Amino acid sequence: MVTANRPTTVTSPTRGTVLIVLASAAFGFSGPMAKATMDAGMSPEQVASVRICLAAVLLLAGAAIVRPRSLHIRRRDLPLLLAYGLVGVAVVQLLYFVAVSRLPVGIAMLLEYTSPVLVTLWVRYVRHTALPRASWYGVALAMVGLGLVALSGAAWNGAPLNTIGVLAGLATSACAAGYFLLGERGVTAADPIGLGAWGLVVGAVAMLGISRPWDIPSRLWVAPTNFGPLHLPAWGLLTAMAVIATVLAYLASLASLRHLPPSVVSVVSLLEPIVATTLAWALLGQALAPAQVAGGAVLLAGAL
Repeated sequence: MVTANRPTTVTSPTRGTVLIVLASAAFGFSGPMAKATMDAGMSPEQVASVRICLAAVLLLAGAAIVRPRSLHIRRRDLPLLLAYGLVGVAVVQLLYFVAVSRLPVGIAMLLEYTSPVLVTLWVRYVRHTALPRASWYGVALAMVGLGLVALSGAAWNGAPLNTIGVLAGLATSACAAGYFLLGERGVTAADPIGLGAWGLVVGAVAMLGISRPWDIPSRLWVAPTNFGPLHLPAWGLLTAMAVIATVLAYLASLASLRHLPPSVVSVVSLLEPIVATTLAWALLGQALAPAQVAGGAVLLAGAL
């Protein structure tokens, strides 16, 4: 198993697995919920800003009341916290929503989840950790799967996949890899609740420079959204996204990194695109072409 130079203490593999499965299922709601909200009129920047800012307020207030000691951060850990908040919270969510606004949710998720490949490359060439030959077979398979997804999209729709959407999806993958690697280091220095709370605060401050929730027109807050059988106002869906797909998801994901190394966590989190694609099909009517499903299967098999 690939681990860091400062290995994660695997105290309870079962607990870690349960936590990352829960986190992946919760994260999987974000794409379909964001897509429904954007279809109602909000931009990717507005959705990302509201999601992060609301989640930051909820988690910071909850931690201050229930577990105030978790909010203590040592001065020497501030650079890590800033990097985690910017890369693992603000940029990754913004780019993902840009991808979702221009691509089917399933395709955006598949692009993001080439991140285990990037984690593998980082561990090998930056941490200089020897990897088994199967790892390189996996990298090759993932790249073949990614190519099949792009080419089948062109063949099925009669036009190439949106270039900006694809680039945003690939950039999201790099940020997601950073999330796992930075999160692994962060939970060795801070409580997962505190790391999640301050990371969301850093991400919220960054997003306020791009889009401020109070500048969003009131008509967009009450615009009806179509999320399967649910027809909620946009603010209701955004609140659910902040609670389920952000606060719960980040806490469970960070807590899992206390029990499992990032190489394992990033692979188990491949459940997220399966959840997101299924929800997008069931609730938004987004179906993938057979060739895209095959390409996605090859990509996920390579990452695994």
